Amino acid sequence: MARADQISATWLLLRDGARSAADNMAVDETLLQSVANWNRPVLRFYSWSEPAATFGYFQKHKDVERMTALRPLVRRPTGGGLVPHDADWTYSLAFPPSADWYRLKAVESYRAVHAWIKEAFARLGLASKLAPSSVRRGRLAPPDAEQIGQCFVGAEQFDVVWNERKIAGAAQRRTKEGLLIQGSIQPPPGISRTDWESAFLEIAGAQWQPLAIDPEFEARVRDLALKKYSLREYNQRR
Repeated sequence: MARADQISATWLLLRDGARSAADNMAVDETLLQSVANWNRPVLRFYSWSEPAATFGYFQKHKDVERMTALRPLVRRPTGGGLVPHDADWTYSLAFPPSADWYRLKAVESYRAVHAWIKEAFARLGLASKLAPSSVRRGRLAPPDAEQIGQCFVGAEQFDVVWNERKIAGAAQRRTKEGLLIQGSIQPPPGISRTDWESAFLEIAGAQWQPLAIDPEFEARVRDLALKKYSLREYNQRR
């Protein structure tokens, strides 16, 4: 399982603050566009300045808008299903094309990031597991029609499951510029986000270097947020 990457013992860490839904998606896309220049993996921890929901790049807006009352409803740059962001912990990972993670198959990188999350919870005394196959309503079963498209209604293979409930899911996008993974955690009781983030960093076995965001990066974020992720034309494009 790839974790601390072989291209460098040093990873970049961005402890971001609370941003709007459009800004959060814009930051992650800008990380994907920039990571090849840094030639190091980047981990970003972030939160939300407003209750919101994001949905997968290939989903239909008319389908997902009926699934949640949360607004704004923003299309992600990655795939996957509808994710509520009213109480979750979110992170993203960006890898340059030279990274070991970039060469993994999608199912392998999905399993790797969730095994990493599971180990972080284990270090804090929470015994979670990776789902062996699709799980709905606490049992192994095919998805019900009304559940399809909702990320946390049930679990797919290699999602993190605790107490027969999915607590971590992720979505990916792989381009010539790099690999972007966007993840969401529905936190189990009794564990703080600060403690989980610390465990997550320790288990990686990497040296963490703070990523300094310069004005040019922020200008690209603002441009993407304004001209893409805030626009009805983009979010309702299909």
